[in-house]
Amino acid sequence: MFDFSSITLGDSRYNFHSHTQFCDGRATMAEFADAASEAGFRHWGFSPHSPVPIDSPCNMAEADVPVYLAEVNRLNSLYESSGIRFYASMEIDYLGPHWGPAIDYFRQLPLDYRIGSVHFIPAPDTGQPVDIDGHYDSFRRKMHDYFHDDIHYVVDTFFDQSLAMIEAGGFDLIGHFDKIGHNGSHFHPGLEDEPFYRRRLLELTDAIIASGVTVEINTKALAEHSRLFPSPSVWPILLKAGVPIVVNSDAHYPALINASRPEALAMLEKAAAETSISTL
Repeated sequence: MFDFSSITLGDSRYNFHSHTQFCDGRATMAEFADAASEAGFRHWGFSPHSPVPIDSPCNMAEADVPVYLAEVNRLNSLYESSGIRFYASMEIDYLGPHWGPAIDYFRQLPLDYRIGSVHFIPAPDTGQPVDIDGHYDSFRRKMHDYFHDDIHYVVDTFFDQSLAMIEAGGFDLIGHFDKIGHNGSHFHPGLEDEPFYRRRLLELTDAIIASGVTVEINTKALAEHSRLFPSPSVWPILLKAGVPIVVNSDAHYPALINASRPEALAMLEKAAAETSISTL
């Protein structure tokens, strides 16, 4: 697995999760590279949403993969003397046994590391993969149109897909692993306090710990929605287990390359200190 800890130990000038023109990002890789260099980052990971075998406006086209990889190499050459390193990654969507980080296509790509994420779950009637990660208005419509307004099915299936992805492997970093709690709680207030939700979250947390993958704390939604993924409620569990943790902004705009990372880093440092005290 990619050794994130060797990069992040004692140095917060990194970000391993960003999106550009090759998927749903709002600027070019060159614009992100310039912004990251100007901001003093030393390590920057490009992680477009991977190709998927279904129509998706948010995912990169398979035909663009060689162009994307060549651009990472070009930027590394261009910034060779500036002290910043760019990494080629993908945020790979797990759709089921036939498509995810573990399939040969992704294993054979010359990526520095791979992010495994669940954005789609199958509709109960057709098995059609449905994106449940977008804005809440879209989520609410899909709850009605595809899931019979059954939030328990959606939550259970999200966690089932996440567990299956971990079992299959093929990735180094797991992305926003409790993201379903965000839209789910808008649809069903109090969802995350319900025993069944907490049980599924802890089940997934245990599987992540056993897998050895690195966990990201995703800061994208902190400023607008006061949310971090995963929830700080599970950070002590991860810290006590010695899970490697990185703090990523999941940036889609150059202006947000460091959005809420300082706050999350401070929170993580505090949680680590409290966890250390509590285990003495």
